[in-house]
Parts: sequence; C-alpha cells; structure tokens
Amino acid sequence: MNLPNKLTASRFVMTAAFVAAMATGLEWDEIHAPGREKGWSFSYTAGLLLFLAASVTDYFDGHFARKLGVVTNFGKLMDPLADKVMIAAVFICLIPLKAIPAWVVIVIISREFLITGLRLLAAGRGVILQSERLGKHKALWQIVTAGYFMLLLAVMEWERAGWVSLHVKQWWWPAWRYGGWTLATIALVLTLFSGFGYLRKHHDLLAE
Repeated sequence: MNLPNKLTASRFVMTAAFVAAMATGLEWDEIHAPGREKGWSFSYTAGLLLFLAASVTDYFDGHFARKLGVVTNFGKLMDPLADKVMIAAVFICLIPLKAIPAWVVIVIISREFLITGLRLLAAGRGVILQSERLGKHKALWQIVTAGYFMLLLAVMEWERAGWVSLHVKQWWWPAWRYGGWTLATIALVLTLFSGFGYLRKHHDLLAE
C-alpha cells in the first residue's frame, strides 16, 4: 500500500479513536452543572486534535497521490468514504450534546452514503466518479461546522482547567447556539444542493 492510501486508511483508525474520546467526555447535564463532571477532563480536546489530524491527512493523501503519480482506484473510492465516515462520526457524537438536531444529521448522512452508493454502483460498471466542486465546498463547510463545535467544547475544558481565562460564560452559549446553528444550516443547504446536482448529473446510472 502506498503512502497516500496509508494516510487514507489512517483516518478510519483516527475516527475510531475520536469516537472513543467523545464517549468519555462530559454529558450535557454535566456541562450545565459545573462541579458534577464525571468524564475525562480533556476528552473533547483529544477529539479536536484527532479531528484536526484527520483533516490534515485528508489534504496530504491527495497531495502526495498527485505529486508521486500514484493515484489509484482504491484512493478514489476510499478517500471520500473515509471523509464521510469521519464527518458522520463527529455529527452523531454531537447530537447528545444538542449541537445539531438529529434530523439534520440524518439528512446529511443519508446524502453522503447515497452518493457513496452511487459511486460504488458506477465502480461496478468500471466508471470512477470524481468529486465535484460544489461537493468540495460542501465538504469544507461540514468540516468547518464540526471543527467549530469541537473547538468550543475544547475551550470549555481549557477554561475549567484554568489554562485560559476567556470569560466563557459571557459568550460560549450564544456562540454554541447561534454561530453553530448558522454553520450547520449552511452545511445542510450545500449538502442537499450538491447531492441533488450529483444525482441529476449521473441519473443514467439509475436509469435501470
């Protein structure tokens, strides 16, 4: 397996580690009630670092594949799949924390795996479907949305640990609710538009 494909595969491992870190974090009622924390103090910080590391590998696997001239069908299929699994894991883990409504996450994940299924259908016919520009914008906004919520969770932990003094109580909840929901709405709209556009462009694959 070449280096770009190893980087792609590593994102699946980091996704599993991310989910494990999030599972040990503070629950919603513990966030609301300081002093009742039961989870590991820096779980969300660990989750943020893993998410950032996965995002970095997402850039470098494609970069090295093009630079080294080792673009493979494995990479074309598994690279976007690894991205979708990671984003799905982040959004699902944010549901119990009331960051994103469950129905929004369901719509986003349904679109992602519907398009993945379309790519697999095309691959079975010897056709490799590449990502499109609007889809890349969608992916960027999904990453920004997920990273935004993870950063806020990490900042909360840093404040509780006394690492920083950012007066979290004054701005954290408005930033969480209004800023986060604004980003989630943009990501949702782009997800739907790019999904419908992709299906319309490749409708011939579904003609049967």
